[in-house]
Amino acid sequence: MREVTVDTETTGLDPNDGHRVIEIGCVEMVNRMKTGRVFQAYINPERDVPEESFRIHGISAEHLKDKPVFAAVTAEFLEFVGDSQMVMHNAGFDLKFINHELNRQQIKSIPASQTVDTLYMARKKFPGAPASLDALCRKFNVDLSGREKHGALLDAHLLADVYLELTGGRQAKMTLDALAPVETGVAEKIALAHRQFPPTPEELAAHAEFLKKIKDPIWETAES
Repeated sequence: MREVTVDTETTGLDPNDGHRVIEIGCVEMVNRMKTGRVFQAYINPERDVPEESFRIHGISAEHLKDKPVFAAVTAEFLEFVGDSQMVMHNAGFDLKFINHELNRQQIKSIPASQTVDTLYMARKKFPGAPASLDALCRKFNVDLSGREKHGALLDAHLLADVYLELTGGRQAKMTLDALAPVETGVAEKIALAHRQFPPTPEELAAHAEFLKKIKDPIWETAES
């Protein structure tokens, strides 16, 4: 089962007000275990980055001025995500921005049915408790030491760890470890090693000669 955690950083809160995506980060999971494959891109929003947004993520317009526009990374992003389930924290926010960028290119929207919202999961599982990504990381003892500012790829990694806890935690991890995919080709080698082939005439002759060397074989003296 392949899933992808996805997070974005933006210039503001609403694409309908002219705000744009400035970073997107994705982390691949198979059987709810991180595989090490990621996608990350900084994006030139073709506009300024307001100070209030900069204080959250620390990404400046100066840093983004030589970065590609969203259209230049769209194909790679969509290829990475594919038709896998997309796990997001507050999916409505991130999906709205991603679909706005896709629609600007006349590319069809990603349906909400392809997403899982960990914010909704957390509120349902722990009603009344804080449900921000920071709060959930602290609740599940996920290491936050490297998170001085928000960052799409870092948050996608943290989200993968939180998602594991929300869907069963360490107990599920132990089970899923046993189900994790083996190295490409290993399964085929194992199957080949256990495959049965009929003996060749040479092998049958050699076996017969070997049997002649055994004195009083038990199979000849045993009662029928």
